[in-house]
Amino acid sequence: MPLIQETDYGTPIRVADHTVTLTIDGQAVAVPKGTSVMAAAMTLGTKVPRLCATDSLEPFGSCRLCLVQIEGRRGFPASCTTPAEAGMVVHTQNEAIAKRRRGVMELYISDHPLDCLTCSANGDCELQDMAGAVGLREVRYGQEGANHLDAPKDESNPYFTFEASKCIACSRCIRACEEVQGTFALTMEGRGFGSKVSPGGTDFMNSECVSCGACVQACPTATLNEKSVVALGTPEHSVVTTCAYCGVGCSFKAEMKGDRLVRMVPHKDGKANEGHSCVKGRFAFGYATHRDRITRPMIRARITDPWREVSWEQAVSHAASELRRIQAEYGPDAIGGITSSRCTNEETFLVQKMIRGAFGNNNVDTCARVCHSPTGYGLKTTLGTSAGTQDFASVADSDVILVIGANPTDGHPVFASRMKRRLREGARLIVADPRRIDLVRTPHVQADHHLQLLPGTNVALVNAMAHVVVTEGLVAEDYVRARCDLAEFESWARFIAQERNSPEAAEPVTGVPAQAVREAARLYATGGAAAIYYGLGVTEHSQGSTTVMAMANLAMATGNIGRPGAGVNPLRGQNNVQGACDMGSFPHEFSGYRHVSDDATREMFEAIWGVPLSAEPGLRIPNMLDEAVGGRFKGLFVQGEDIAQSDPDTKHVTAGLAAMECVIVQDLFLNETAKYAHVFLPGSSFLEKDGTFTNAERRINRVRRVMAPLGGLADWEGVMALSNALGFPMAYRHPGEVMDEIAQLTPTFAGVSYARLEEVGSLQWPCNEDAPLGTPMMHVDRFVRGKGRFMITEFVPTDERTGVNFPLILTTGRILSQYNVGAQTRRTENSRWHAEDVLEIHPFDAELRGIREGELVSLESRSGDIALRARISERMQPGVVYTTFHHASTGANVITTDYSDWATNCPEYKVTAVQVRRTNRPSAWQEDFAEGEATMKRVARLDVPAAE
Repeated sequence: MPLIQETDYGTPIRVADHTVTLTIDGQAVAVPKGTSVMAAAMTLGTKVPRLCATDSLEPFGSCRLCLVQIEGRRGFPASCTTPAEAGMVVHTQNEAIAKRRRGVMELYISDHPLDCLTCSANGDCELQDMAGAVGLREVRYGQEGANHLDAPKDESNPYFTFEASKCIACSRCIRACEEVQGTFALTMEGRGFGSKVSPGGTDFMNSECVSCGACVQACPTATLNEKSVVALGTPEHSVVTTCAYCGVGCSFKAEMKGDRLVRMVPHKDGKANEGHSCVKGRFAFGYATHRDRITRPMIRARITDPWREVSWEQAVSHAASELRRIQAEYGPDAIGGITSSRCTNEETFLVQKMIRGAFGNNNVDTCARVCHSPTGYGLKTTLGTSAGTQDFASVADSDVILVIGANPTDGHPVFASRMKRRLREGARLIVADPRRIDLVRTPHVQADHHLQLLPGTNVALVNAMAHVVVTEGLVAEDYVRARCDLAEFESWARFIAQERNSPEAAEPVTGVPAQAVREAARLYATGGAAAIYYGLGVTEHSQGSTTVMAMANLAMATGNIGRPGAGVNPLRGQNNVQGACDMGSFPHEFSGYRHVSDDATREMFEAIWGVPLSAEPGLRIPNMLDEAVGGRFKGLFVQGEDIAQSDPDTKHVTAGLAAMECVIVQDLFLNETAKYAHVFLPGSSFLEKDGTFTNAERRINRVRRVMAPLGGLADWEGVMALSNALGFPMAYRHPGEVMDEIAQLTPTFAGVSYARLEEVGSLQWPCNEDAPLGTPMMHVDRFVRGKGRFMITEFVPTDERTGVNFPLILTTGRILSQYNVGAQTRRTENSRWHAEDVLEIHPFDAELRGIREGELVSLESRSGDIALRARISERMQPGVVYTTFHHASTGANVITTDYSDWATNCPEYKVTAVQVRRTNRPSAWQEDFAEGEATMKRVARLDVPAAE
C-alpha cells in the first residue's frame, strides 16, 4: 500500500443546519454555512496555496499565500478567513493573484536554508510544495542581509528536533498546542523580525510540552521533525492500525520504509482521536523491536534452571503434555488461564475458548479483575450492560463534567484534550479526587469544585451528592417515572434521604466540606447535560462496585443517561480491557456477558465448538493463587499479563506462582511472571498481527499487521497450536474467521465483520440487526435491562485502617509518560521523563519525619516494605501519600494488601495504611529483586545451546 495521503481542507468543514451555494472558478459548490472559501474550494478539488492553514486548526490568516479575488469586493482577501456566502463568485487563479503569491513566497525563501536535497523533509515539505505551486523560479532577494539562518537547533526532546532556522513563523505549532492539545506550552516570543517560536523560554525537554506530537504534525516545514525520519528517511508506504496503549483506542497510520517502522502518524479519520495523539502512541513504539524481545520458544524443568531454546512444536508439545499430566494427577480443575487486555479480541476469544474447550473448565480470568470488574458488575446491575453509555465525541455536548477517581491528562490524554476543549468553551467541571490532578487547575481550565476526599470514601461522597438531589427536589421525576423501576427508586430515595447520608454527616468521613458537596450536587443536577467520567480511583476499592452503582443512581435520578452529553463512562485503562471482558474472559460468563449456567447459551456454544462445557463458574485470579498456595492448583497459561508485578500483595502472588508445576507465559519480554514460568512462548506486538481492539466507548477498531511476527507466530497462531496439541482442534486461517465466530455467538457483535469494518472504519457495539451502524449512545429510549434499577448503596468503611504504626494512607496512580507496569514504555525514551517511581508526600508529613526532597524513604505497610525517593508536593493532602507502579524495581505492590471489592475481588490498591521513614538502603525485597534481575538477564542471553 502506498503512503496514505489524507485530504486537508485548510480550515474545518463546519456543521450547520443549512448550506450556501457559491461559484469557484466557474464551478458551483454548496457547503455548510460558516465554511471558509478555502475549504469550499477544496471540496471541488481546488487546493488554494497556503502555509498557515490546516483543517485541524481554526483559520489564522497570517501567511497571505491563500489570497483570492471575489467579484464585487476590493482587494485580495485571505480565503482561509473569508466565510463562503450565497451567490459569491470566487477566482482562485489569475495573473494578479499569482504575482502576489510569488512575492510572498520570495520573502519566505529569502530567509530559509536552501538545503532541500539534504533536508529531512525533502519531498514531505509544504513550503517546498507551495514554492512549486506558485511557480517560484527565482528569488530576487539575497540572503546577505539580516536573517535567521544561524538560529540554534533544539535537539533536547528524545523524539523530535526543533530547527529554528527553518521556521517560517506560521504559528501552526503554537495553535496546535493550544487548540488541539490544550497545553499552551508554545508561544511566539519577540516582535516583528525578532519573532520566534519558543517553548516558554527554555528548551523543549524542560518546557511544559507533553510531546503529544501535535506541533510536529502541524509544522509545514522541517522545523519540527521526528528524529526517526531524520535517521531513516521519508517513509514510503503506510498501514492504518490502532494504538495498543490506553483505552482511548487512537487510530494511527504506521508509516514504513521497507519493513522498518519510521513513524506513527495519528489518523484524521480515527473516530476516537480525530488526528490527535499522545507521547506514548505517537512516539513510544520502539519496544516492538527492542533487543530484550524474546523471539524463540523456551522451556525448562524447574524455575531455577536456565532456559533452553526449542522449536515452537517442541514448546507446545511440552506445554500440552505437562497440562495433561497435571490434570491426570490433580484433577481437571487444577489448571486455568489468564487472557490479555493487551491482545486482540480474536486472541482473547481463542484463549477463553481453549480453556473452556480444551482444559474442560471455566478457570479463566483477565486483568479486568484488578481494574474494572466493578464497572461490569455495577453497570450491568443498574443499567443492564457492562460498558460506558456514550461516545467520546459527546463530551462536546456536556454542560457539566464530573471526573471522579480518574486522571485523564495522564491516563487518557487524547480524550482529556477533547474534554479540555469543551471546558474552555464553557462547560463546568467537578473533580472528586484525593490528589490535586492537573485538571483542577491547568491553562484556561479550572474546576468549579475540587472535592478532595479521603481515599476509601467514594460511596459516602456520591451518596451525599444524591442526598442533596433528593432532599432539595432536584430529581428528574418525569424521567424516573418513565424510565426506572419506581418501587426501587422510592426505596432508594427513602434510604438516601436519611440524615446519615447528608453532606454534613459525610464531612467527617470524606474530609470534604458539606457546603462544597451541596454546591457540586446542585451544579450536577441543574447545570444541563451532565457526564460522569471515572477510573480506577473508583473501582479499585473494597466498595468499588457500590460506587459504580451509586454513580448510576445519581445519573438516573437527574435524568443524565441516554441523551447527548450525559452518561456514566469508565475510562478503561488498557487498550482492549473492554474487549477482553466482552469476549468472555470472566470465569462466570461467555462472550456477551451471558452466564455459564444458562442452558440455552451453553448449548449454543457447545453446538459450534463440538464439546460439552461446564456450567460451573471457574476460579478468579485470586482464587487460583490461593488454591496454588494450598497445593490444589498446579498449571497456568498467562497471555500478555504480568501478574507478579501488576497484582496486589506481590509476596502472595509469587508464592502461588512458585507453587505451580507448569506456568506457561506468552509475552514479548521475560517479565516478572516469567521468572516463575516453565514454558515461554514468544508474543507478538500489535504491529505484528491482524485483529480488533474495543476501546472504552465500545468502539471496535481494526488492528492491521505492519510487519512479520519476530517470534514466528502471532499470538492467535500460538494459541491455536497449543489448543490443537491439547486435542481441541482450531483451524482458523485468519483472525477475520475468528470474528465471524464471535459474531455468530455474541448478540452484541452480530453485525460485526472485517468487511463491515473496512467499509465504515469502526463500529460501536451493540451492532446487530437493530443497529447495523452500531450504537454511539446507549440507553436512549430505554435501559438495556428494561427499567433502570436503583440500588441501595450503603457506605461500609474499608477494613484497611490507619493507626499508630501505619498512620498514613497510600493511594496509587499513573503518569503520562509511562504505561501500566512499564514493560513497553520503560524500553523507550519515555523513561527520560519518568526514570523511577517516587513517593509524593505533603510538606507537613515530610517535615514531621525529617524528610527532604529527593531523599530515599522507606514505605512500609502490613504486607511489606519498599524504598523510593520522596517528592514533596502539595498535590496530596496531609495524611495521604501517592506513588506510581510503572517500574518493577520499585515493587509498589509488595506493600498493597489482599483487601478487595466485595462483589468482584477487584483489589483495593487505592487504600493502604503505611508508614514513611527516612532510610539509606533499598528494602530486602528490592535487593532480592535486583539479584533476580541480574540472573534473568544472564539466562535471557541464552548462552546455552538449543535443545535437540
